[in-house]
Amino acid sequence: MAIEKEKLLWMYRNMVTIRLFEERVAEYFAAGKIYGFVHLYVGEEATATGVCANLRKDDYITSTHRGHGHLISKGGDLKLMMAELFGRKTGYCKGKGGSMHIADVELGILGANGIVGGGFPIATGAGLTAKYNGTDQVAVCFFGDGASNQGTFHEALNLASIWKLPVIFVNENNMYGISMSQKKSMNVPDVAARAAAYNVPGVVVDGNDVLAVYEAAGEAIKRARSGEGPTLLECKTYRYRGHFEGDPTVYRPKEEVEEWKKKDPIPRFENELAKMGILAPDQAQTIKAEIGKLIDEAVKFAEESPWPSPEEITEDVYAV
Repeated sequence: MAIEKEKLLWMYRNMVTIRLFEERVAEYFAAGKIYGFVHLYVGEEATATGVCANLRKDDYITSTHRGHGHLISKGGDLKLMMAELFGRKTGYCKGKGGSMHIADVELGILGANGIVGGGFPIATGAGLTAKYNGTDQVAVCFFGDGASNQGTFHEALNLASIWKLPVIFVNENNMYGISMSQKKSMNVPDVAARAAAYNVPGVVVDGNDVLAVYEAAGEAIKRARSGEGPTLLECKTYRYRGHFEGDPTVYRPKEEVEEWKKKDPIPRFENELAKMGILAPDQAQTIKAEIGKLIDEAVKFAEESPWPSPEEITEDVYAV
């Protein structure tokens, strides 16, 4: 697999951006400056990065409540994201959506979703639109292992299969649905095994290996663009933090967490790039410092932005 140097460095920068953004969010959430629930993506950076490195700006993604990494990988604006988390008027949803509801339609980001399994019908609809309009756009649906137990998962795979829609269902299997181990919630070891019921390819990949994810996602996207239909891609990964910030994670053995930290996707990729002669240690530190400054600017933008006024409370919100 030959990947140009610029793309490899983009992948590295993107993973570091996600990690540093998330670490800063944890810091400000603990300080009481970010409100509501926050679900962090730390540890899973290779999956969003490897998938989105194959996408075009006009492709679509749907995201989850653990969606900051997906949004950053698809080109989301750090300042607008941080302002949204701070509840400020300059945020993506004017400060009314918070962490779980960020969208940017111009970038093909059809929305993060606080409803487990809520992205399946949206991504399938986007895939149907692309096919109906005769474009070669694709739609990527990111979802967790717990969401594959929802009815929307099975309905979406069935429709996407029979209509050969250009949808890539990307399961980020971090082994826990909130505090429930996957072993207790499903009787198959691999979510990808469920693809067979719908005559769809099911592929398992190391979700902490950004190059492996990039290659597997590339094959699935190529297949979708050429009219051959959907793929279910399962990326085995792990979240280092709790389900939400404040979760004490008593349901996970410490040994398990430590074992997964040895597979941290960022130093792992750093080492690979060093072996390729693409990234020296001092360059890695320079990149991290540059990204740190961008996040400083995003925090400053958020803190200096105005709050929504009380008079706007019923604007831009909907009830059914």
